[in-house]
Amino acid sequence: MMKWVIAAGLVLAAPFAASAQDAESGKAVFKKCAACHQVGPAAKNALGPNLTCVVGRAAGSVEDYKGYSDAVKKSGITWDDEKLLAWMQADDKVIPGNKMIFPAGVKDETDRANLLAYLKSECAQ
Repeated sequence: MMKWVIAAGLVLAAPFAASAQDAESGKAVFKKCAACHQVGPAAKNALGPNLTCVVGRAAGSVEDYKGYSDAVKKSGITWDDEKLLAWMQADDKVIPGNKMIFPAGVKDETDRANLLAYLKSECAQ
């Protein structure tokens, strides 16, 4: 009987394990962002603001970054998982009139999830 309980648990858990976010894969996806952004303990602002600990941060709030558009500064958005995933896919739909130049976005849902996992992992360090 115990084998059936364990087997049922594994079957139920499999879809969640397969969809788990992978920070290491997200690091590879971040290369698309690295032309303008940095992340991690030594990150600095570049063409775009540094993205260290972006989750939970208000949009347009990195104090020493002066390149924010008025649209971002006035958006009232706090970056949570949902907003960041939407931003990665199509930034202009999340905040119309922003100055980020990344029209291709990150189209693949798994890549976006992995990228978010990577950003979160760099905050914990």
